[in-house]
Amino acid sequence: MKTISTYLISACILLFSVASMEIAVAQKPSKKKTTSSKSIKLKKSQRGALIGVGAGAIIGGLIGKNNKNTAIGAIIGATVGGAAGAIIGQHMDKQAEKLQKDLGETAKVERVGEGVKLTFNDALLFDFGSFQLRSQSQESLRNMAKTLDQDQTTLLLVEGHIDNIGSKAFNSKLAGKRAQAVSNLLVNEGVTASRFKIIGQGESSPIASNSTDSGRQQNRRVEIGIYASEELKKAAQNAVIN
Repeated sequence: MKTISTYLISACILLFSVASMEIAVAQKPSKKKTTSSKSIKLKKSQRGALIGVGAGAIIGGLIGKNNKNTAIGAIIGATVGGAAGAIIGQHMDKQAEKLQKDLGETAKVERVGEGVKLTFNDALLFDFGSFQLRSQSQESLRNMAKTLDQDQTTLLLVEGHIDNIGSKAFNSKLAGKRAQAVSNLLVNEGVTASRFKIIGQGESSPIASNSTDSGRQQNRRVEIGIYASEELKKAAQNAVIN
């Protein structure tokens, strides 16, 4: 309950901050209604972007806390918020759109807060018990690599998940190797290795019941959290100042 209360309070603070910005602008003397003052006043679309990005971060934070999902956690941890966060959110909108075209049915693409979360169906990437990428999935990953290479301002956390069949030690090792296999292909296609963080979650973060075949299949997955680098954060903050 404390966690939920914290995020609800954060949501109220965000909404109050946006309203305060508009009130402050409205109270400026009429003489100063120059071009620069107009650029400060929030339009409806800008106000919506601020609230939307902030709310997305809050909701994503709740999801991350409840599911121990480090991909979402990485996105939330990189959250800037405010006008700079809205700019990053717009940047990620475009990134998500490109990645959806690149990956097609290979992965689920979601916008979360100020980042993008990708969930790869294990069955489309690997044979059972293997960490060798299937040839049919490699083309989609190559397309993804091109998009990532064109935008050097994002970082990636890649994590492997698996069901509870087998020992925990084996599952953790296999999950790590699968995350590494995806990362290696992207790096081999030109994405800078220093942008990656790789985690083998093993069976510790299921998203479905391991008591059924369909549930276990959902739990066998690779997730990628794409979030803003310090470079992108600074660029967004400078855009707001200027």
